[in-house]
Amino acid sequence: MAPNSSPPSPSRPPSSSETLDANSEPGRAQDHGTSSSVTEFSDIYTASTASESNNDHNKLQNPSSMTRPSEPSLPPPSLLHLSFNQDHACFAAGTTSDFRMFNCDPYRELLRREIIPGGGIGIVAMLFRCNILAFVGGGPSPAYSPNKVMLWDDYQARCIGELSFRTDVMSVRLRRDRIIVVLMQKILVYNFADLKLLHQIDTVLNPNGLCEVSHVSGPMVLACPGLQKGQVRVEYYASKRNRFIAAHDSRVTSLALTNDGQLLATSSSKGTLVRVFNAMDGSLLQEVRRGADRAEIYSLAFSSPAQWLAVSSDKGTVHVFRLKVDSLSLGSERPHRASDSTPSSPSNLSFIKGVLPKYFSSEWSVAQFRLVEGLRHIVAFGHQKNTVVILGMDGSFYRCEFDPVAGGEMTQIEHHNFLKPEDSF
Repeated sequence: MAPNSSPPSPSRPPSSSETLDANSEPGRAQDHGTSSSVTEFSDIYTASTASESNNDHNKLQNPSSMTRPSEPSLPPPSLLHLSFNQDHACFAAGTTSDFRMFNCDPYRELLRREIIPGGGIGIVAMLFRCNILAFVGGGPSPAYSPNKVMLWDDYQARCIGELSFRTDVMSVRLRRDRIIVVLMQKILVYNFADLKLLHQIDTVLNPNGLCEVSHVSGPMVLACPGLQKGQVRVEYYASKRNRFIAAHDSRVTSLALTNDGQLLATSSSKGTLVRVFNAMDGSLLQEVRRGADRAEIYSLAFSSPAQWLAVSSDKGTVHVFRLKVDSLSLGSERPHRASDSTPSSPSNLSFIKGVLPKYFSSEWSVAQFRLVEGLRHIVAFGHQKNTVVILGMDGSFYRCEFDPVAGGEMTQIEHHNFLKPEDSF
């Protein structure tokens, strides 16, 4: 049975009794021969807090898995990875010495684990709030080889399975029923229950590990780079079909997919425009402009429901755009292919199209928040209305509020540095 995050219920962990043929398959599955139950990180956090009150020397049920007290002479760990979970309620951080889980609202550290002393974690993938997650080693002294995906059960504080590959893993995505592993030029889809390989997808060079999947119950929708520059491939597992969308003229650098898999947002290496497509039929629904100068887009995020789109880039500004999409008009896939020439939604200056450059008729962001230029930040929408959560590779956590009517500069609600030692840990 695949993991379920809410409510917690007993379940078998991902396991496999067979080894994939290395000559015919790009990966190898291994079962670590253990049973598991599924709970939530919030439950683990509560249990650990109760344990601390009874025994000051025992921070959790599994003290050997906890981070050792920091030596004053040791430098703080460096961040290697940041990612939100599927509903943006939590986020994970991988560092040069451990991995950590945090709650977004209210902000708090849920747990911190040192797998191997001094071992770095380069990728962490959460599955909503449940205790089973995936990680990949990284940094100068990786905890595990960067070509392995380790499946970790935090309830037992141990690895319960692994997937091995010939090349390094670029990213990992988890669903309740699937594990998606992204390599440099290939994406592999595994069944979560037994680690059986279900599907392989060839892509262009994909150093950013781009791949997004739907998370509602039912057949999966998957979006990833296609086989040509600027192309996005969408897989519809319900109908066992796929579609190639000519999203940009230059290389695709960021993707976002709504949890229901109906809307797709893309950006390119130019970083000036972000396009929103109907993922079901490939039609272009809207085009918004981040700016006029070339930029590297770090992340794209839809709100839930899909009323807003957030964008972060190396220019140091997080933008929030209003979406002009009627979700009720989005239906099942239709035989239509999008291209760069598909017209975008009209703006207030659409009447001068053809007279002045396209720049003047672009749709601009409603709200903005200024950050350190050049520092990588990722963004997601908060659970409180009209809020965004921003995470920085310097350990910064911001929660901001925007005015959906007046727009303009966002208001900072709170700020923390999650790399600093927590008294409770």
